[in-house]
Amino acid sequence: MTIPLSGTQFELTSGPYTATIASVGASLRSLKHNGRDLVVPFDADEVRPAFRGATLAPWPNRVVDGLYSFEGTDYELSLTEPKRHHALHGLVAWHDFIALDEAADRVMLATTIEAETGYPFRIQVRVEFVLNEDGLHTTVAARNTGNAPAPFGTGPHPYLVAGEGTVDDWTLLLPAEQVLTVTEDRLIPIKKADVATESDGTFDFRSPRVLGDTFIDHAFTGLIRDANRTAEVQVTAPSGTGVRMRWDSSCKWVQVHTADQKPDAPLPSRIGLAVEPMTCPPDAFNSGEDLLVLQPGGVTFASWSIAAI
Repeated sequence: MTIPLSGTQFELTSGPYTATIASVGASLRSLKHNGRDLVVPFDADEVRPAFRGATLAPWPNRVVDGLYSFEGTDYELSLTEPKRHHALHGLVAWHDFIALDEAADRVMLATTIEAETGYPFRIQVRVEFVLNEDGLHTTVAARNTGNAPAPFGTGPHPYLVAGEGTVDDWTLLLPAEQVLTVTEDRLIPIKKADVATESDGTFDFRSPRVLGDTFIDHAFTGLIRDANRTAEVQVTAPSGTGVRMRWDSSCKWVQVHTADQKPDAPLPSRIGLAVEPMTCPPDAFNSGEDLLVLQPGGVTFASWSIAAI
């Protein structure tokens, strides 16, 4: 049997929702509500473009120059974003996960991050996808099965689709009070700033407004949450259709990217809005901010969901 390039396919169905999970990277390959795309899909027999739908661990976003120190020891990671000279989006995005359990509306996938020179820690990662009448729910569980403490972070990488049109046409609600400023060329973190004043309020979407030609490739924090400590981003099209993404208190950050592409790039520009809840900010392996440290035998969980509006 020929296996597609994106790995084994798991088709989930529940009411008006359908989802396809690809085993490589425990990736959300497609999610539809009554046949309408809620995320930018990709083909089964295609190398997943731009980390679309991938699970990110043991770190989301970037480790600057691939260098970090942990508990007094210096480490050097492989540079997987060579143009910017960073280690990008962790190690499991190209792992072929195995299925531990599956049903018509759910699948549990697992992999192990084996110790290597740049990350000499062993972490078991399980990703559960559950589809029901409230949308797609994902939970990542990570356990340190090594004999030393390990730095860890996680998050997803979906590109949300509100409906017709492109990012320029859509309205964004992003309940975040702070944005992490970065250098223009390499996106290296500089400092946290208030969205109300940074760049004359360019990144302030606490009240919903049309994105227009706004460029965003930034991490946000200071998230405004409901009584259940849940944060929610909404993206809506002019017709009123849309998509919402929610996540629990384990994710204190969210990266948002308008998916801009250069004119000569192979991918179309601004066809989805990347919304990536994260347990820690970019370059947390160096800053230590909100970085999880898994003790031997320790377990951590993070959860998020995507649903139609």
